[in-house]
Amino acid sequence: MSVVRWDPFTVLARLDGDFDELVRRAWGGPATARSGRFVPAVDVSTDGSDVVIRFEVPGVDIERDLDIEVHRGRLIVSGSRRQSEERNEQDGKVLVRELRYGSFRRDFSLPQHVAAEDVTATYDAGILEVRVGNATKPVEAPHKVAITAKDGANGTAGAAEVTSDDDQS
Repeated sequence: MSVVRWDPFTVLARLDGDFDELVRRAWGGPATARSGRFVPAVDVSTDGSDVVIRFEVPGVDIERDLDIEVHRGRLIVSGSRRQSEERNEQDGKVLVRELRYGSFRRDFSLPQHVAAEDVTATYDAGILEVRVGNATKPVEAPHKVAITAKDGANGTAGAAEVTSDDDQS
């Protein structure tokens, strides 16, 4: 029986790698790309009080293959990118396939005050831009509240009138 020296940093490095793989699979990172699924890349930014979500969806027919819904406080963007069927026998065999095809669905939570009418979408040059109007509320400045006294009290409870010796004459 041989003695093996235990290194806690090796275990932590393996755990870190496993966690990274789990996050990539859940959020559509490089692991998803390796699996062959199509998950569009997304940029989320603010523009004033609006939130703008940009999807990279080249090669998608927006009228046939994209759907945007607002349902129960969630923005749902779903669709698919179809593989071109324009191959013939002269094209030969596919040697490398890096383009991803298939269905996708992305969900985003919306603030409670956002209605379906606040969401608009445009498409240009392979980029789908979804704008959620008035999604961010401006931070309100503190407001000082005035205090009023009841029944003539002036805030000096239990205070007695102070007189000086000079006033007694």
